[in-house]
Amino acid sequence: MLMTVLKKEWSLLVSYGSLAVLLIWGSEMMGDLDAASTVIAMFCWLFVVILLAAFSVVRHAECLATIFGEPYGTLILTLSVIGLEVIMIATVMVTGENVPTVARDTMFAVLMIVMNGLFGLAIFVGARKFRQQDYNIQSSHTYISMLILLVGLGLFLPAFMPMLAEDGFHYFLIVAGALMYGLFLWVQTVEHRGFFEYRRPDGAAEDHGHGSSDFGGMYHSILLLLTLIPVVLLAKGMAVVLNADIVVYGVPAELAGLVIALLILAPEGMAALQAARHNNQQRAINICLGSGLATIGLTIPVVLIISLITNEFVILGLDADAMVLLAVSLLLLKTNLDSGRTNILMGAMHMVLFASYVALIFI
Repeated sequence: MLMTVLKKEWSLLVSYGSLAVLLIWGSEMMGDLDAASTVIAMFCWLFVVILLAAFSVVRHAECLATIFGEPYGTLILTLSVIGLEVIMIATVMVTGENVPTVARDTMFAVLMIVMNGLFGLAIFVGARKFRQQDYNIQSSHTYISMLILLVGLGLFLPAFMPMLAEDGFHYFLIVAGALMYGLFLWVQTVEHRGFFEYRRPDGAAEDHGHGSSDFGGMYHSILLLLTLIPVVLLAKGMAVVLNADIVVYGVPAELAGLVIALLILAPEGMAALQAARHNNQQRAINICLGSGLATIGLTIPVVLIISLITNEFVILGLDADAMVLLAVSLLLLKTNLDSGRTNILMGAMHMVLFASYVALIFI
C-alpha cells in the first residue's frame, strides 16, 4: 500500500523536497537575483515544481469529482484551481516590491486564457473530431450574463472611479462579488442544476472524463490539502523571482500575470480539452467559463480584503486596450454561444483573440 501511494504521489515528494531546499538555502539563492542566469534557473525550477503540484491538485479534485458526481465534480475542480490562483496572487502581493497591478493583470490573463485560449482550443479540437458539438444554451446565457456584470463592475468601472470614491467602492465590490458568486453557486448546484448539464437526444450519458480512484474521498481530500501546502510556500519564491524580473530587469508586469495564470490553468486546460475530445462540450464550457466567473467573483474580494489588511495599493481598472479585448471577448462569446452548437470557425476566432492579447504584452 505504501509503495503504491509513493508511486502515485511522487510529485508530492518533489514538491516537499524543493520546499526543503528553498527553506534551507533560499536566502543564499535569492540573494543573487542580480544575475540573469540565476533568475532564469530559479524561475524554471520553481515553474516546473509548481506546475507538477498543480497537476496533482487537479488530479485529486478529479477523483473527488468521480466520487461526488456532477456538477459538483467540475465545481470542485474549478474551486481548487481558483484557490491556487488566489494563493499565488496573495503571495505576490505581500512579497517583495509592491506591484499594484499584478492582481488585475493576473485576473485579466486568466479571463483571456479561459475565454479565448483554452475555450477556443477546446472548440477547435472538438470540431476537428465531431464537426459540431451541442451544449445546454441556458448554461452559456447564465455564465455570460454573470461575466458581463462582474467584469463591468470589477475591472471596467474602477478605471473611471474618482480616487476619493475608491475605498467605498472597494467595500461594495467585496460584498457584491461574494454575494453574487454565492448566489450563482446555489443556482448551479441546487435551484437550476439542469442548466449546467446536457442531455443528448439519443439519451446517451455524457462521458465526463473524470479520473478513476482506488481510494476514498477522505484520502483525496487530505492529499489535496497536503499538495496545496508546498504550492503556497513555493509561490513565495516564485513571487520574489517575478518581482526581480519586473523591478530589476524591466519585464512587463502583464507578463508576470500571464505566467501565474498559465501555471494555474494548465491542468484545467487539459481537462477541458479532454472533455472536448470525448464530445462533452458542456463540460468544457463549465470548466472554462466557470473558471472565468470564479476568478472575478472570488479573487477580487480576496485581493481587496488583503489590500485593506496590508495597506497595499491595488489597481483594478484595466487599461483601454485591455478593456477593448475583454469587451470583444464577451461580445464574441455572446454571439457564438447563442445557438447551442459549436463549430471550428468559432474556435479559430477565440484563438486569434488570445494571440492578440499575447502580442500586445510585448508591443
